[in-house]
Amino acid sequence: MKLDKSLEARKLLHTTVYSQCFSPCGHYLATCNNYGKISIFSVSKALAPDASEGNWKQIFSFQACEDGALYCLATTGDLLISAGNGPICAWKWKEILDKSPRIVWSFSIPKRGPFSNPEVNTLVVDQQETGTALFAGCGDKNVYSWDLESGKQVLCMSGHTDYVHDISLKSDGNTLASASEDGSVNIWDVRDSAEPVYSIVPHKTESCCRPSLGKWVGCVAMDSSNDWLVCGGGPKMSLWHLRSMTATSVFDTPKACQQTVQFYDDMILSAGTEPFVNHWFVNGDQKAKVPCTPTSVFNVSVNKNDDKYKVLCASGSSYKIDVCTNFGYRAFSFSLTPD
Repeated sequence: MKLDKSLEARKLLHTTVYSQCFSPCGHYLATCNNYGKISIFSVSKALAPDASEGNWKQIFSFQACEDGALYCLATTGDLLISAGNGPICAWKWKEILDKSPRIVWSFSIPKRGPFSNPEVNTLVVDQQETGTALFAGCGDKNVYSWDLESGKQVLCMSGHTDYVHDISLKSDGNTLASASEDGSVNIWDVRDSAEPVYSIVPHKTESCCRPSLGKWVGCVAMDSSNDWLVCGGGPKMSLWHLRSMTATSVFDTPKACQQTVQFYDDMILSAGTEPFVNHWFVNGDQKAKVPCTPTSVFNVSVNKNDDKYKVLCASGSSYKIDVCTNFGYRAFSFSLTPD
């Protein structure tokens, strides 16, 4: 028994939280880690006036993947979707919160070789009036899409020469951007996905190039106006005008590679291989550099589902998930606990 507890404690010190997702009601946060576990935290209880450190610990954790790490989470109105090694799985939020989760459905990435199925590195749910689609960027260099009503795979976008790190969709659901280890960001029209419409290659742009850090692109996002794209990785993070396909701003983080990025209000939020969350103006000037617990940050999420509990959470190479209530500093940290 003591040996088991010691092992769990050591595993905790080597935990990496790759992704986060807020519940549709905004009261809960789900995280996934390198041990294939999903953990749930109560945002509402942690922010209550009488909250204590006990409210910062997970309220529930379960083994969601038997094949290894989970790299990404996404949500629909009633489902939490997880992926990484092994199949993409869907869980009902209600059953998770009742502490009785079971897989509602699962999708497997087509097996193209003699060995294991490719990993899923990123998920995006697209909800339109015509239906709901799920997009997945994968380790086999492809981006796949499923119609969630029928469960059928409807798209396979092939054009990268190395694995896909991240994807982003325009608000109309018709244009997708995929960022890859091969150094490119491909722009796709999902209505005609035979080949990319355009390809951005940041490492070939002099103002972005950093040969010592590689050419890979680890994160990408498009803004709500559908006019702008931001991406980063080995090359410096850069802002691109989608109509002219030109880089208009460069965001300098010396020796640090950005691994997550998003547009938020009139800012850009990013983080990566240093213990900070960066706040940027779109012209490239840095607004804030907020210290955080993970030495390498893989995900920054903002709770947009309930204004009462609007927080920014940063996760990465730590069993602690930092919570910023005003985005400018860490208020406290959610904490995973040994089983």
